[in-house]
Amino acid sequence: MIRSELIQKIADDNPHLYQRDVERIVNTIFDEITSAMSQGNRVELRGFGAFSVKKRDARVGRNPRTGETVHVEEKHVPFFKTGKLLRDRLNGKI
Repeated sequence: MIRSELIQKIADDNPHLYQRDVERIVNTIFDEITSAMSQGNRVELRGFGAFSVKKRDARVGRNPRTGETVHVEEKHVPFFKTGKLLRDRLNGKI
């Protein structure tokens, strides 16, 4: 599912809301999650999962095409850990 499909689904399920308002709500939620993660905070959605940021240290990598060694800088990457309820639903336990 992509963002526009999510917006359409929510708008269809809530006919009392305008689509532009639903779009603003969805964008605000994603912006707040992104903002919190960019500050290094963890975002937990109970029953769904938790978004966090993991730090990857600098290392020496290898260019697969040439075999030449390359310095890879330290970076921060998003990480998602599923919640128990989501895992159970995916595995047919609920």
